[in-house]
Amino acid sequence: MRHLMSPLDFSVDELDRLLDLADDIEKNPARYAHTCDGKKLATCFYEPSTRTRLSFEAAMLNLGGSVLGFSSADSSSAAKGESVSDTIRVISCYADICAMRHPKEGAPLVASQKSLIPVINAGDGGHQHPTQTLTDLLTIRSLKGTLGSLTIGLCGDLKFGRTVHSLINALIRYPDIRFVLISPEELRIPSYIREDVLAANNVPFTEVERLDEAMPQLDILYMTRVQKERFFNEEDYVRLKNYYILTKSMMELAKEDMLVLHPLPRVNEISVEVDDDPRAAYFRQAQYGVYVRMALILTLLEIDVSKPQTERNLPC
Repeated sequence: MRHLMSPLDFSVDELDRLLDLADDIEKNPARYAHTCDGKKLATCFYEPSTRTRLSFEAAMLNLGGSVLGFSSADSSSAAKGESVSDTIRVISCYADICAMRHPKEGAPLVASQKSLIPVINAGDGGHQHPTQTLTDLLTIRSLKGTLGSLTIGLCGDLKFGRTVHSLINALIRYPDIRFVLISPEELRIPSYIREDVLAANNVPFTEVERLDEAMPQLDILYMTRVQKERFFNEEDYVRLKNYYILTKSMMELAKEDMLVLHPLPRVNEISVEVDDDPRAAYFRQAQYGVYVRMALILTLLEIDVSKPQTERNLPC
């Protein structure tokens, strides 16, 4: 039994096979419509979510399975003081696989150590968001045709942005990747990412503060939201929340084939006038999230989609 806590839990070959499966799901949805008949996904979300929770639910429903769970800690026994370890022991009695989001870093890992079913980290604090990374990889590969030889600009909240941290860890395993880290001083990438991931692996990167200066060299611009929920000081959030706003005029500085990605939700960091630009890929990115989560569910449940439904060895 496998869990997914980090994008590094899969080798590059395994990631490629997962993305190939997601690509086939996109092209042939009917082939997968009953692959999870009788299976249940538990969505245990201790934090608010729209895309991640609903895309997981859509993924399981598209596979023919069903969904149960909760969408906030207040609507679970966590409000009564139940531990994550006890919760997952109970969930293991009801479901075949679990997606967990939690504000505390490492909570899904703790759950995986006590679980009788596969656990997927759907975001833990400011640490990791591996299924968003799988979504990002599928989006880039589908629209760019490759995951190598790219200059990627990461802009905004690089300190608390778990999507950024996961994406860096995943992309450094592909050839000729270069990063431009665009942030104010207060939201720079954490030192453990800068030193232990980028520098330690000899990955080229630069750190800049001005987005307009970085635009012409980018193949991908990955915008992020300044996350109010990660700030302890309201004044700091107010001062930084509109530090970067991607506008139509700024897009004129970019390459004709540059892609703009965003894990969403956005607040003010991308002007709505950019939505009509063909390079704006963030809503397509959200759709790719369903395909990749369908592929992940099938992979962790070890369902052999090449076999007829009656011949599959589906684990209990």
